[in-house]
Amino acid sequence: SPPEEVEDAGEPTKRDRSHLENTLKLNEEKPADDVSGVLQRLRKIYHSSIKPLEHSYRYNELRQHEITDGEITSKPMVLFLGPWSVGKSSMINYLLGLDNTPYQLYTGAEPTTSEFTVIMHGPKLKTIEGIVMAADSARSFSPLEKFGQNFLEKLIGIEVPHKLLERVTFVDTPGIIENRKQQERGYPFNDVCQWFIDRADLIFVVFDPTKLDVGLELEMLFRQLKGRESQIRIILNKADSLATQELMRVYGALFWSLAPLINVTEPPRVYVSSFWPHDYHPETHRDLFLKEEISLLEDLNQVIENRMENKIAFIRQHAIRVRIHALLVDRYLQTYKDKMTFFSDGELVFRDIVEDPDRFFIFKSILAKTNVSKFDLPNREAYKDFFGINPITSFKLLSQQCSYMGGCFLEKIEKAITRELPDLLGSIGLGKKPNVLSCDVTGCGETPKNRYRKP
Repeated sequence: SPPEEVEDAGEPTKRDRSHLENTLKLNEEKPADDVSGVLQRLRKIYHSSIKPLEHSYRYNELRQHEITDGEITSKPMVLFLGPWSVGKSSMINYLLGLDNTPYQLYTGAEPTTSEFTVIMHGPKLKTIEGIVMAADSARSFSPLEKFGQNFLEKLIGIEVPHKLLERVTFVDTPGIIENRKQQERGYPFNDVCQWFIDRADLIFVVFDPTKLDVGLELEMLFRQLKGRESQIRIILNKADSLATQELMRVYGALFWSLAPLINVTEPPRVYVSSFWPHDYHPETHRDLFLKEEISLLEDLNQVIENRMENKIAFIRQHAIRVRIHALLVDRYLQTYKDKMTFFSDGELVFRDIVEDPDRFFIFKSILAKTNVSKFDLPNREAYKDFFGINPITSFKLLSQQCSYMGGCFLEKIEKAITRELPDLLGSIGLGKKPNVLSCDVTGCGETPKNRYRKP
């Protein structure tokens, strides 16, 4: 019958996948690089040198970012964001070769993905409810519980036995629908996105040439991506559906509408291709699209290869923030003790300090004394809220946080930042890229150099 002939004619139009397997090294039977030893050491440094100070000064109340063991050992995470129906789910199906298999993510022209879908490795295909994922502390998703039951019903995990997922986890998100109010989602969509953005190693923001309306929800999203520019890759998908001249116009329009949203000196990389299994449309720039796709896959591979370096750098960054927070709380407390007299009203004295910390040089003294970058200082306003919940009298001075056996909390975290974590980075970098070890790149030298002393 005629439909079968059409089917036959349509069969050969699947694209060759060899470049996927080569670039992502899916066929290599190499032993998985043994990172378990490094991860053990990283966990030990975190628990013995960073967590005590984090706990003692309740850092989690300030930044709402508690690091669980699941997060220390988790695989790199790739997050797919963008308007609805731009091909995010199709792209994941294509990368994992899930089309026409029982595992494939549901795709279609209307908004189809209404859940946050986490695609991870497992011995056999199975679906995991969000409530189960959040309850399992070994996974890195337990902190998602704080977004409430409504959200957990919109979270779903899919385990797939695929080689790529042994090394990376994908997260598909509900498309941004510009004309819909936040409340209609029934959970704090932006806060949930922020949670994933903070933890993603690579963020693909996907666009469709026919849907370039940048509205409020997308603007909000780019505001949340501030500071993560190096992780963002912008994808102009379905590029073979346009004639060359039109594609050039759309590319220009996309840049034009995104420029005010991403204010960095270097514009983000935009990849132009069609990420799905069907062959490119005839009469289009197949060579260009294929090269762009391979560049994107190389980017993905780079993130996988640098997994441990990124993890150590992330923990070190966290330690630097915890240390600054502890120094600030210590300084607030010291100022409070200095100002208190026998007749003072403690609350009034402290309110003065919190309302105008600059009058007491709280932030300036931290910068002057401890080689802290002013860009790493938390917001002054945040401390009003912080001390509203945590009374200043509930903290101890740093000088009192020492024990005969365990040493001082501050010294331990400083040793972790300046010595232990850079050494750990060095131990894995030796075989791979010796140049990564230079302190210019990792910033491992925390002690200020004296510029005025003759060498």
